[in-house]
Amino acid sequence: MSEATATRTCAISGKTVAAGDCIPLLSLRPSLMAFVKKKHPDLTDGDCIARDVLPGVQAEFVEEALSEEIGEITDLERNVIESIREHEIIAEHPDDAEELAKRTLGDRVADRIASFGGSWRFIISFGVFIFAWILLNILVLTTRPPDPYPFILLNLLLSCLAAFQAPVIMMSQNRGEARDRRRAEQDYQINLKAELEIRHLHEKLDHLLHHHGERLLEIQNIQTELLRQLVDRGGERASGDRTT
Repeated sequence: MSEATATRTCAISGKTVAAGDCIPLLSLRPSLMAFVKKKHPDLTDGDCIARDVLPGVQAEFVEEALSEEIGEITDLERNVIESIREHEIIAEHPDDAEELAKRTLGDRVADRIASFGGSWRFIISFGVFIFAWILLNILVLTTRPPDPYPFILLNLLLSCLAAFQAPVIMMSQNRGEARDRRRAEQDYQINLKAELEIRHLHEKLDHLLHHHGERLLEIQNIQTELLRQLVDRGGERASGDRTT
């Protein structure tokens, strides 16, 4: 049977797959191979695992490792595990335009008020209004100005403005904090997945280097044995020539 048509049986799922789509158990990194053998004690070193089954095994391995390291797994960690299982990308483009389009009328008004209330335009314009109000009530020529000193009506207006402006600005800030919280959670998931993948790559690289070193040592031993045989043959031939 040619290599293209050769088939193997997955030791976990039991289905028959092409030989190229089946990964030998010995080629797995040591920690993952130990986990697979713990879950399936009947497996031997000569068995193999199908490529489409391996992501699920890796996801179970990551879930168990995270449970041992951080304790209880939250929805954020489960999203990372599912992304490993499904080979999905966690990172998303921050589409601010779509989020702005979903705002209600109240949200848009709150954002406008918060934007204007936290600008120099508001500070300068309101300072001019207060100065003009005080100046008007001081320089008025009538005996009864609209708001004489100590400007009780102005204080009432300022108190009402602060009472209404503060909750509106807080509504806009709460929406911003919720957006920042979602981005922070996404950053945590990306960093966690990157850390897991880097750990996997380091362990896999160490495994390959160790396996490669063993193969080189085996080849060196074979070469040494061949050289010894050649030397022995040369010695026997030389002794045979001297006898003749």
